[in-house]
Amino acid sequence: MLLNTPAARLRVSVAVFTYQYSYIGLVRPEPPTPHFTRTHLMPNSSSSKRFSDLLEFFKNREAAIPSPIEPPDQTTKWISELDLKSFRQAAVLIPVTKTNDVGESSIVLTIRSSNLKSHAGQVSLPGGTSDEQDRDLTATALRESYEEIGLRPEGVEILGQLGELVMPSGYRVTPVVGIVENDLDYVANPAEVESIFLAPLSLVLDTEAYMRSTVTYRDNERTVLELHHGEYRIWGATAAILYHLAKHA
Repeated sequence: MLLNTPAARLRVSVAVFTYQYSYIGLVRPEPPTPHFTRTHLMPNSSSSKRFSDLLEFFKNREAAIPSPIEPPDQTTKWISELDLKSFRQAAVLIPVTKTNDVGESSIVLTIRSSNLKSHAGQVSLPGGTSDEQDRDLTATALRESYEEIGLRPEGVEILGQLGELVMPSGYRVTPVVGIVENDLDYVANPAEVESIFLAPLSLVLDTEAYMRSTVTYRDNERTVLELHHGEYRIWGATAAILYHLAKHA
């Protein structure tokens, strides 16, 4: 269920996409014109300042040399450079909305489809595995975001990248941060995305809002970060990425 409170202007719809697969990749026609509904978030006075802080962070030298994202349980510290070469490259987009008329900025997040084989029903950032057609990881994040939520690449102003997150599942994930308009139309691809919602930037960039918990993964207990926003539980890799951004921005 999407949020329904008074400030942000997110219009979300689900449209059925037709896909064709070939040996050279994914061919995706233009999505149909959807019917959109509007949802809102409560305004937060600190969002405007955090938005300015974020812009300032990507102007300084620290952002030019991103540090790796450390998972809370440190389970990947044993991985050698040789091992890393066998991991698959992936990228996600952190879409940050410009401040609206009440000074609020948000981050666009998705709920993964319950039909997916992995991480079904979890909160996620739009993104996926790098393809040969992608010129770089930014291109991967933009392509996947368009495929998942209908966010057009030309509508994203790229600020920069964070360091990569090495995951026990065999992926090296690079987050790409981009600015988008605050009243864009998003279209959820039902094959991958169940719904789309906004989380206030002031909440996401508040390190004290995160907590640690344990989950069982492949018969092993692992420590994860989690962040709660209303009915939404943001945890795992998504929370680790956003917490890293909160610590540095």
